[in-house]
Amino acid sequence: MTNEALKEKIAELLPAATFEEGGQWLTINIAPADWHLFAEKLRQEDSLFFNFLFCLTCIDWKTHLTMVYHLDSTKFRHNIVIKSMLDANDPAIASVSDIWQTANFHEREVYEMFGVNFINHPDLRLLILPDGWEGKRPMLKNFEDPVNMIKL
Repeated sequence: MTNEALKEKIAELLPAATFEEGGQWLTINIAPADWHLFAEKLRQEDSLFFNFLFCLTCIDWKTHLTMVYHLDSTKFRHNIVIKSMLDANDPAIASVSDIWQTANFHEREVYEMFGVNFINHPDLRLLILPDGWEGKRPMLKNFEDPVNMIKL
């Protein structure tokens, strides 16, 4: 399916979605409140069948955070990127670990590094950092670590 055809289909599924132009893959911007239902549709829609979440990350823009999801259809070989802007003071978005199992550990990593709350995640706790690092959010641009003299 071409990017234009994907764009038309996605606009039918979520009329509020906006699109970024110029990238290799179709990039879709959505509201956090729309994410979980939209993710279910992307996975279940026969003509799309986005069955593989292969990347999930977060970007700190100082004024807000952006969640970024890369999806692939192993059946149709098309890819999309989903972005959702989060409030930097209370970053939260629905977990999609019930839709794509690969989201489980990715969401835990973003939780500990950026402090994003993944609503309804089955096991939201530290993944990589040792005990005592809860709530420190070392990937945020305002992170300071006086012990190791890190200031971004």
